[in-house]
Amino acid sequence: MAALCSGTALMNASMAVTSATGTLVVADRLGAGWGGVPVTAGIVGTGLGALLLTRLMSRTSRRGTFVLGYAAAAAGACLAAVAVAHGDIAGLCLGMLLLGLGNAAAQLSRYAAADLHPAGRRGFAIGLVVWAAAAGAVGGPLLLDPAGAAAGRFGLPALTGPFLLALVTCAAAAAAMAAAPRGGTVRRVAPPPLRTLVTTPVARSALAAMVTAQVVMVAVMTAAPLDMHMHGDGLGAVGMALSAHTLGMFALSPVTGRLADRFGTRPVIVAGLLTLAVSTALAAVATGDLGRPVALFLLGYGWNLCFVGGSGRLARDLPEPVRPHVEGAVDAAVWMIAAAAGLLSTVVLSAGGYAALAWASCVIALLSTASQRRPDRAPSPDGSEGLG
Repeated sequence: MAALCSGTALMNASMAVTSATGTLVVADRLGAGWGGVPVTAGIVGTGLGALLLTRLMSRTSRRGTFVLGYAAAAAGACLAAVAVAHGDIAGLCLGMLLLGLGNAAAQLSRYAAADLHPAGRRGFAIGLVVWAAAAGAVGGPLLLDPAGAAAGRFGLPALTGPFLLALVTCAAAAAAMAAAPRGGTVRRVAPPPLRTLVTTPVARSALAAMVTAQVVMVAVMTAAPLDMHMHGDGLGAVGMALSAHTLGMFALSPVTGRLADRFGTRPVIVAGLLTLAVSTALAAVATGDLGRPVALFLLGYGWNLCFVGGSGRLARDLPEPVRPHVEGAVDAAVWMIAAAAGLLSTVVLSAGGYAALAWASCVIALLSTASQRRPDRAPSPDGSEGLG
């Protein structure tokens, strides 16, 4: 658990600093409209990495797979640093793609943590790993300025500093995982076709909740700072709103895990979707200094309820032999769809305004809530239920 939490925190710090810096590099060189390209490359890398790493787990241990993912991220950070120094945008995007492989390992760590605990404690284990991600997501950006200054002292462009910092943190994540105790042998089976995996009853329920949460959160949060800037809000107001959102995403994760263990994952998922609906409706009408931060805090916690609840549903209700493959397929789908949502959100913002984007997100959350009503059939012990 210490290795999994450490790796997740370090990798989240890496993604936070490189995503922000990559956006600045591309925006300065190609214009603001292209600034999201490196972030999208990292998200795509995470989705592809979820599929690749779960396939590798069929042939090697989870520990070895995570080490490989973090090592690939370290190589990506090095490549991106060289690319930034030479003004190579393609090299930067390739580096972000490799960083996404490490981020996939960090995301899959929550399932590895769940497997270390009995079924009644898996929600808490997932929540603890998600909570550890907050240390990196919050602490990483605080090191942007010192990293740039350190690069300058070595005669390098300041914007290479965050990528060199990511090189160190990714390598540290790989070392932490390599030093972890070796786990026991887990029985694996050949992965069924991808379409079969993501349409199992349990996977379908979790996928609907997690995709909805990711799409709604990414769409509303990508557009929020831009909308605030367009309406004359200063950096202080933007920073407060973003901090409130981050607090909602991570701070209560262990509590969410306990709720999933105590009351089951379905009530937690439904509560998360309803919270998303309330938060987006509030975001559509919020005015003043307090309304937007409250709406974005609720948006973050709604995402947290769906993410932890959906992950717990997969970890608890799927048969062990096929569980890693379904988990990887669901994560891949979530991240790929989130990449598209991030690109489309600013298009909707410019065409219809922030309120239209928020109301549309509210409708999506409510429709997904309705899809969670029908109870799923429990999977059979041999994993055959719903697999074909």
